[in-house]
Amino acid sequence: EVQLVESGGGLVQPGGSLRLSCAASGFTFSLYAMSWVRQAPGKGLEWVSAIADSGVSTAYADSVKDRFTISRDNAKKTVYLQMNSLKLEDTAVYYCNAVGYLEVWGQGTLVTVSS
Repeated sequence: EVQLVESGGGLVQPGGSLRLSCAASGFTFSLYAMSWVRQAPGKGLEWVSAIADSGVSTAYADSVKDRFTISRDNAKKTVYLQMNSLKLEDTAVYYCNAVGYLEVWGQGTLVTVSS
């Protein structure tokens, strides 16, 4: 079965950190570019970050640049999002997305930043 499963979300205080993981199965992970996309309550989807299939190239939205780091482990078929210096406005459901021959979406993991 082709799927992406996110984990690592939760409640964190402003200024804190979280590490999201997204485990892939059912497709050749190493051939797919991966992205993280988020949706804040009552808002539309916002692209957060992306990483090339090789992991060499990465990109970030201005809103998270210098705070978030995307990485991947092709042997483990997993992509990560390290989130530091979290802000209230980072509260959202975070989805991972794979783009290649197919496009695959995970079910999302909720990140809540609150004091």
